This record gives sequence, structure tokens and C-alpha cells, in this order.
Amino acid sequence: MGETWRLIDSGRCPAAFNMALDEAVATLLRGRGLPPVLRLYGWERPSLSLGCFQKSSDVDIGYCKSSGIPVVRRPTGGRAILHDEELTYSLSAGTRSGPFSGGLLDSYRRVGAALHLAFRRLGIAAEAKAEREKGRVLTGSPLCFQSSSYGEILIGNKKAVGSAQKRWDDGLLQQGSIPYSYRTGDMRKIFGGHCDALPDCATGLRNAAPGVGEDLLKESVVSSFEEVFGVSLLPDRPSPEEMSLARRLQETKYLREDWNFRR
Repeated sequence: MGETWRLIDSGRCPAAFNMALDEAVATLLRGRGLPPVLRLYGWERPSLSLGCFQKSSDVDIGYCKSSGIPVVRRPTGGRAILHDEELTYSLSAGTRSGPFSGGLLDSYRRVGAALHLAFRRLGIAAEAKAEREKGRVLTGSPLCFQSSSYGEILIGNKKAVGSAQKRWDDGLLQQGSIPYSYRTGDMRKIFGGHCDALPDCATGLRNAAPGVGEDLLKESVVSSFEEVFGVSLLPDRPSPEEMSLARRLQETKYLREDWNFRR
């Protein structure tokens, strides 16, 4: 393994900071010829993230506020996710050359292959979806896990990983959620009747592999990215420059209602 990528394991962080750090890492990597960064993290408390272009009216914001559930708008697209017991990943990479220069779908396929291998190594019979979802199936629900799309990981034909990507001409940021379980009570309040079909569409990791803990999942994800991309992942921390930009983005963007509720 010749090339080295950075691995940042942030632990559980506040919702606004999670989004700010992802954007900061991706922003400072772009156009510099730097290697990709894989970040693994969790959420300080149950938090709702909206897709970049999603209407905030899709969900019950009032319930979130009264229940102390932070709401943040992601820099990536897709639909809403209630984050709680899960492993979240983000991948920041350049796109002018290297493994992610082949376009959006090729990038999804490559990341999906690494996640697919990670699940298989844990003894989970998973598969990567080979077709794109479109039309009413994709847009009819505000819930990310209501339907699956190209490259996403399925267990028993149920969505097990939800991912979304933002792409610039010189870089990308892909964010993804691997839930262990779902807060069905809160989800029903936030999403209403859209939750009715969730048990038929999505599954948590604990349903497929009750004995798999967070450390084991992280190890499997890291080693699978290393194998699929032929690289070594070197544990690292955010640089002072990344932290400075993340703090600024947190205050000027991800903690502001004019960003989070702008649609």
C-alpha cells in the first residue's frame, strides 16, 4: 500500500460542528493535490439533518425544537435523517485525478464497494444496489431511508446505509449514515405517516448483527477502505486550519436558522 490517506475519528460531536468540520476538511483539501480524508463520527445527542435542497416544511420542526432535537442542514443533498445510535462517515477527496475523478456515480460505486466489503467481513449478507432510483419512489418521502439508490448498501433488500454527495469541479464530500437502530417514537412525530413503511424499507445494523459493536464496525470500515482503494489510512486529527474554518462555519452557517430553515 503506497498511498496514505488521513483517518479522523472524531467521536460524538454536536450536529452543527459535525457539518462544519466535514465542510472545512473538504474545502481545504480541494485544489491542493492532497490525499483523501475519511472521517468517522457520531452525534452528541439525537439530531435531525436535512438535505441541502430539502424543504424544512417536510418535517415537524416544532416537535424537534420542543424535544431538544437539534436540526441542521447538510452541505450534501438527499433527504432527512434522524441521527442517534449510528456510525457516520464522511469522505473528502479531490476529483481532478485519482479514484474519484470518474464522476458522481462512479464515486458512489467505489465507496459502496468499500462499505459492502466492510459488512461482508462482519458476516453480514449485504449487497450494493446496482440501479438508480428515480421519480416518485425517490421524491415522495422526506425520509432518507424510505428508498435506496445506486451504490447504497442493502441487507435483505432493506436499506442499511444512507449516503449523499456534494461535488465541485475539483473535489467532493460524501456523507453517510450507518444506523444501529431507529428512534421510532421520535421519527413518527417528526415524519408522521411516512414512517409507516419504514420497517419494510430500512434496517438497523443490530437487526442483522446484534453482536457487532462500534469498535468492530469502525475496524471493518477502515480495513475495507484500505483494501478496496489500495491505501493505508493514517489516524490523524483535524489541523488547526481545519478547526479554525470549522468553528467559523459553525457560527456563520450551521448554527443559523437562515441556513438550516432556508427552504
